[in-house]
This record gives sequence, structure tokens and C-alpha cells, in this order.
Amino acid sequence: MVTPESIRASIAGSLDCSELDVRGDGHHFEALVVAAEFAGLSRVRRHQRVYAALGERMREEVHALSMTTLTPDEWAARKGESHG
Repeated sequence: MVTPESIRASIAGSLDCSELDVRGDGHHFEALVVAAEFAGLSRVRRHQRVYAALGERMREEVHALSMTTLTPDEWAARKGESHG
């Protein structure tokens, strides 16, 4: 069975993340991925980077993955909003 930890390890192996959180039940997963390399990329391109990190697992093992992809600056701004 696919675990949040195994998905996290795959993403971390390919992307230099300053924040990475993956939660799920073995079929449906949610990921927060914060990486400097997302700067200047559209949301679609950011998601494509994460899909590339998961490779074949995305087609064969992971049935649903919703993700939030942010730069460190975007993440800092979002955290500031939630504590304000």
C-alpha cells in the first residue's frame, strides 16, 4: 500500500523542498510542497514538477493527489495571513 511517507520520500528525492507535508489514506492524498524552484512557474508547471518526481507511481499507485505548491515567499505570506 502506498503511504504518505513513501510519497513524501519520492517528492523529497527530486525536489529541494523547504516544506513538505503529505497526508492520505492509501488512495487519496494531499500534499503541501514548498520549493524555491517554483518561482516564476505557473501552477500547472509546478504540479508537473511534482508529478515528474513521482514518475510511474502517479499512474500505477497513486489514485488521487491534490496539492498546494508554493514558493517559500508565498508560504511565508500564507502563514502570516493565518496568524493575523
